[in-house]
Amino acid sequence: MSLRIGTVVLDNPLILAPMAGVTDLPFRLLCKEMGAGLLCMEMVSAKAIYYKNKNTESLMEIHPAEHPVSLQLFGSDADLMAQIATQIEERPFEILDINMGCPVPKVVNNGEGSALLKNPKLIREIVTKVSGAIRKPLTVKVRIGFEGYPVDVVEIAKIIEDSGAAAIAVHGRTREQYYSGHADWDAIRRVKEAVQIPVIGNGDVDSPQKAVQLLEETGCDGIMIGRAAQGNPWIFREINHWMKTGEFLPRPGRSQIVEMILRHARLQIEYKGEYTGIREMRKHVAWYTQGLPHSARLRREVNRVEAYSQLEELMTSLVD
Repeated sequence: MSLRIGTVVLDNPLILAPMAGVTDLPFRLLCKEMGAGLLCMEMVSAKAIYYKNKNTESLMEIHPAEHPVSLQLFGSDADLMAQIATQIEERPFEILDINMGCPVPKVVNNGEGSALLKNPKLIREIVTKVSGAIRKPLTVKVRIGFEGYPVDVVEIAKIIEDSGAAAIAVHGRTREQYYSGHADWDAIRRVKEAVQIPVIGNGDVDSPQKAVQLLEETGCDGIMIGRAAQGNPWIFREINHWMKTGEFLPRPGRSQIVEMILRHARLQIEYKGEYTGIREMRKHVAWYTQGLPHSARLRREVNRVEAYSQLEELMTSLVD
């Protein structure tokens, strides 16, 4: 089951969601190896690119092995967004995405991310100007509501389609929900019924059964997986296998988990150096080992790890 977004054809409809502090280059490479059809990068600020923020440059690094890739911009100035989109279009990403779903206060308070849901007129202006400025397909990621405001996600989806977007991703939660409670798949279904462009459903898919259920209940064209991939890049392989064969792959055993953690750590060190790479691995190790015996103790111990050799020793003790 492939998925076409504008001129880009994905091998399968499984998409790694953009997650700040998570979907960096090392993690994307692992998800690609496990079968993700599209990799979404961490969101980058149009203003930060404009002001040549040095941290932003590393966020936009792309590896030849990870295609196809979607680069996600956020901002609220339509002219600046279009200018930056033109400026970065020659970079080796396949799809440009605009974030209209981020719930974090520092983004929302600037009128960016999910705050845009309150202003359909500005949404139209941003999508029209950005899609008109580039040749690559443009997609938009939205949430279904913003507390205290009458957001009609179906109308917003129609505006996004009319303004030139090639696809829309719908996270079935409001801004107020953040990542809690249940995603409203019915809202995703209503969007799918209202527009002709591909609709990517996002929210609560954490297993092959849920992936198929989302497709059946909403009719959506793609499945976006976020938190369920944290510490679990295998989820893409498992869903793909189930869709092709109707069979469940066994969950990774302890030795496979340890092997993946150490591989992930080596990639982190390769791209970020040992100091930063190992410290960033701490949260990943917590996710990878969730539910394993003595995982609470392991999480405490990993927070003291400062070198790859220490991490390897700690992980080896988990298998022994």
